Amino acid sequence: MGVYLILIIPVLLLSMFVQWRFRNKFSKYAEMQLSSGLSGKEVAERMLHDNGIYDVKVMSTEGQLTDHYNPSDKTVNLSTDVYYSRSVAAAAVAAHECGHAVQQAKSYNWLQLRSSMVPVVSISSNLLQWVLLIGVLLIGFTGNPIVLAIGVVGLALVTVFSIVTLPVEFDASNRALAWLRNNNGVMQTQEENAQAKDALWWAAMTYVVAAVGALANLLYYASMLFGRSRD
Repeated sequence: MGVYLILIIPVLLLSMFVQWRFRNKFSKYAEMQLSSGLSGKEVAERMLHDNGIYDVKVMSTEGQLTDHYNPSDKTVNLSTDVYYSRSVAAAAVAAHECGHAVQQAKSYNWLQLRSSMVPVVSISSNLLQWVLLIGVLLIGFTGNPIVLAIGVVGLALVTVFSIVTLPVEFDASNRALAWLRNNNGVMQTQEENAQAKDALWWAAMTYVVAAVGALANLLYYASMLFGRSRD
């Protein structure tokens, strides 16, 4: 338990700080209206068309911060607050999600790898907590490490997926910022560009923390498995 606390508590504190900072930044920039007056939907459609993409649909989805790109049905899904909003935050988020559509159109390798991992990781994630629980109990009471070993393999897959996600997210933000910076019809001042960059930076940090958390979890259960195996 001591090892777990040493590994996890700093990650939890860092995650809480990053989430708070991200939400704070998003709320702040959501109040700042774009000088161009474009909505998140309009920004998304303009970025797609500027990149020669006409087979991707921009849709509104329920919830907050539920924005995502679905490569399987080629839809940019923007939360209601982003879809209709005419703020700096909405433009940044909309452009970022379209960055993923551009990645798919250009056959970006990291996105292809991440997409190929989704089915396996989804199954692993759904079963993982039960496999780990049973594995810990079995190794504790019987010394049998097989189930825990399966859980560690599943955790390794989740960790690799989290790490693969990082270049995908950073690249999408870079594509979005480059387009926003070069398209004066969307963001017309340097201040707006700086605010968009700041918002997307903190959004990216949430993925970094998630990857660090997955790695810490993996190290903890792996140390338990190999420690017991040596015994």
